[in-house]
Amino acid sequence: MKKEEIKKTVREGYAQVARSQSSCCAPQTPSCCCGVDTAKEISKGVGYTDEDISSVPDGANLGLGCGNPVALASLKEGETVLDLGSGAGFDCFLAAGRVGKNGKVIGVDMTPEMLDKARENARKGGYENVEFRLGEIENLPVADNSTDIIISNCVINLSPDKERVFQEAYRVLKPDGRLMVSDIVLLEELPGSVQKSVSAYISCLAGAALKEKYLAALKKAGFKEVKVIDETSFGTEFVASDPTVLAIIKDEHISQDDIKKVGKAVRSIKVSAIKS
Repeated sequence: MKKEEIKKTVREGYAQVARSQSSCCAPQTPSCCCGVDTAKEISKGVGYTDEDISSVPDGANLGLGCGNPVALASLKEGETVLDLGSGAGFDCFLAAGRVGKNGKVIGVDMTPEMLDKARENARKGGYENVEFRLGEIENLPVADNSTDIIISNCVINLSPDKERVFQEAYRVLKPDGRLMVSDIVLLEELPGSVQKSVSAYISCLAGAALKEKYLAALKKAGFKEVKVIDETSFGTEFVASDPTVLAIIKDEHISQDDIKKVGKAVRSIKVSAIKS
């Protein structure tokens, strides 16, 4: 698919998630790439606490993440936080509590339905230090040198131009600003049948970059101290039993052998970096 086709596909897929309030990356499936049945279970499985989950408005947590970047971001009172691909606002609301009334959180998302949901959640929760902006993470609607830290959760893998994402992230961060993201990467190329699958793209798989290319793109953008804080393998057993993957197999007629290759290739990582 071409870049604009990819963006359209992802936008439509996540619009459906927002409308259905389901906990999935891929439309019409009962789970996300994290492989459990509910948003709460998904979020607890990737590092959120019960307190985190209960502290945000109902509907903010859609179970779309593959980690908890807020927990690792060491947010400070008064800081400005930018969330790339903010969805219904889950990480933004958690960050808002950490930066306090003197801080600010900006969520950027390209899906209008997600923005509507996030803004309603902010209204319900009385979050006066959070705002949501319509935009693409490749072209951020954010001023140069204006944010202290950037977070993102299982979103950059969906972008067809990751180098541009990191260039934009570098642009909007203040000098010595920090980046902390959770994302999906690959240790080896996916089988062609999976790369061509629309469902696999929306479900966090087909758009993922090779790990070394992902980290190289960060360094190319100018980031220093690029570190993988944590890395998790999904494993063949996960891939063979996850409802999202099973739906992809059924819809796209992908072979079991190719799915096993996915299990060996896919990794969830948490990456930190600093703007020099």
